[in-house]
Amino acid sequence: MVSPALHRAGSRGNGAAGPTARRTCPRPPDPHAGVDTEPGPGPRHGTASGRPHLGVRPRPGPAARPGKTVGLSTSAPASVRPVTTTSGQTDSGRAGRAEDWRETNRAMWDERVPLHTGSAFYDLAGFKAGRNDLRGFEPDEVGDVTGKRLLHLQCHIGTDTLSWARKGADVTGLDFSGAAVEAARTLAAEVGEERARFVQADVYDAPAALQGETFDIVYTGFGALCWLPDLARWARTAASLIAPGGFLYLAEFHPVAMCLGEDGGAFAEDYFARGPLTYDEPGSYVDMSAPTRHNRSVEWLHTMGDVVSAVSAAGLRLEFLHEYDFTLFEFLDDMVRGQDTSGSRGGGSAVYRLPEGRPRVPMVYSLRASKE
Repeated sequence: MVSPALHRAGSRGNGAAGPTARRTCPRPPDPHAGVDTEPGPGPRHGTASGRPHLGVRPRPGPAARPGKTVGLSTSAPASVRPVTTTSGQTDSGRAGRAEDWRETNRAMWDERVPLHTGSAFYDLAGFKAGRNDLRGFEPDEVGDVTGKRLLHLQCHIGTDTLSWARKGADVTGLDFSGAAVEAARTLAAEVGEERARFVQADVYDAPAALQGETFDIVYTGFGALCWLPDLARWARTAASLIAPGGFLYLAEFHPVAMCLGEDGGAFAEDYFARGPLTYDEPGSYVDMSAPTRHNRSVEWLHTMGDVVSAVSAAGLRLEFLHEYDFTLFEFLDDMVRGQDTSGSRGGGSAVYRLPEGRPRVPMVYSLRASKE
């Protein structure tokens, strides 16, 4: 469900546009690569500079993570406003280009779908052979989903959605990319999950697209929120899709980690940055050298306070907020790759931590919020 662009080494700046800007939505490297316990030397995963670009959500998108592309309403919300650079100067030209963020982001995601379905990153052959792509802690925190109706917002090509189906859920995936939805439907048929349903719709239009249907579980995360300009509206939309007694489950990259410098020892980005962040970068997190035409993307940074406040204001009761000291991609110097041992059974993908002896920081978080 994620897809970030790669950050060029040495670049800093609060929302600076262009290939040297840092993305708010990270995308991990190959999650199915072999696992070791040594820091990875040299350039990392598809970038000459070696530093992942944190700004596109971690999977969908050129450098974002696979699976969460989101389109919002056709009219730009109040949060689409001029971006301020570190010098304090307003880049009105960049802000103007951000007003077409919905169409811009969808064109980017549509073009990346064939790259993703044919990539080693997604390894659809391995998924078809039975691999489950959920992180270890997710099944434990969500609980038994057998017979439960689960809606996956911003589902991209459906690997996480279908992973929940394999655990017994009656799943519906929703994404604004028509190409992603078609790919998800094809994958569902190929793995024998014909009951899985995939719907093309803007995330803010989900209640209308689903004709008022509600679900036991609304699931999303890992590079989803950075594509949304209006988090309060997202939370209200999610709450409206939850049946009484059901809950929202979000697993996402931690905004604190997204603001760290390359050595992980200090902040290098403005945690409280507001306004759209625009980028123009070719390729995809699955292949940074792939020739692509639609390379612009628009994203937003949301603090932890933004997220919790939006969920609470939508009338949901927060059950827990958990934080983890690992992430899904190598974006800081000397990170150590290891197996996902979270939860009672762990996960099948590699994860990345700071070396032993370094102060730990939150890199991923999850929350669950219920509807009375």
